[in-house]
Amino acid sequence: MGLFQTELSGALLITCLVLLTGCGQLGQYDITVNDRTVYQPSAPFQVEGIDDAALADCLQQTVSDLAANRAEEVITLNCSHAGIQSLSGLEQFTQIRTMKLSGNRIRNLLELERLPELEQLLLDQNDVVDPIPVLRMAGLRKLNLAGNSRLQCPTADDIPRALTLTLPDHCNT
Repeated sequence: MGLFQTELSGALLITCLVLLTGCGQLGQYDITVNDRTVYQPSAPFQVEGIDDAALADCLQQTVSDLAANRAEEVITLNCSHAGIQSLSGLEQFTQIRTMKLSGNRIRNLLELERLPELEQLLLDQNDVVDPIPVLRMAGLRKLNLAGNSRLQCPTADDIPRALTLTLPDHCNT
């Protein structure tokens, strides 16, 4: 192959890559030149280490929707009304900033303390009893605990000043 053909092949490859990237299609196909793979998309991230099947399913759907390659790419999670009971294993998603877990059966919040970037947390209509683990989170700015009928109401000293907190009716009397 002559120098001109090599340069032409390289230019053609670059042009194809640019066009495919511009169309958002690069992540879906292997690209080969002369039966040699020059680009292969990374395998989709598989969620592992989550004990609750409903949470695992929601996380996997979120990862797929985002085309995420790592847990750290998930910054928003909406798993409302999914039948979730346990948050065990969620700590691997360290970059989550907003999480909506409304209408589940979540009781224990200890796992959430391991999410340092969490700013907004919606836990309304769950089975939360002890809110202290999330009230200790320095970065949390919005917390909704409405509809948790067995919640142990926090004292004013337990509530950080920067936190917008929504409590169940029995805590507001």
